[in-house]
Amino acid sequence: MPNLLETNIYNVKSKVLICGTCLPMMEPLGYQKLSKDYETILYICLEKEHINMAITKICAILSTKNVESITFASVNKSPHCVQLHYMKNEIKRVMNNELIPPIRNIVIVDNKIHEIKDEALVLSKDLIKLSNLK
Repeated sequence: MPNLLETNIYNVKSKVLICGTCLPMMEPLGYQKLSKDYETILYICLEKEHINMAITKICAILSTKNVESITFASVNKSPHCVQLHYMKNEIKRVMNNELIPPIRNIVIVDNKIHEIKDEALVLSKDLIKLSNLK
């Protein structure tokens, strides 16, 4: 399992999948279906590593201009894995937009692949708005 933080930035190419280390074990069939479409697959456990380290590494990877897309994938309802999906907007904040390829967020539940909308991620960080929903 190639670890995101231990991977040389120049070895990351084309379509990239970045997922939580537990995803293949927790959702094996969904992971298997998803992973077949990627040239580079990297793993990280955000229970163990800090999100800022991952964001910095991904920005360095993107600066090589060897990446055509990134997908973040995780299990559902993990307070640690949800951070994977917040990285998209954080990367956009710190990088020149022309260096950022398309980025998707995927959650696998019962071995089914679900794409997460950007609006859901923004709302999930706003506890006041969430609390006031009827």
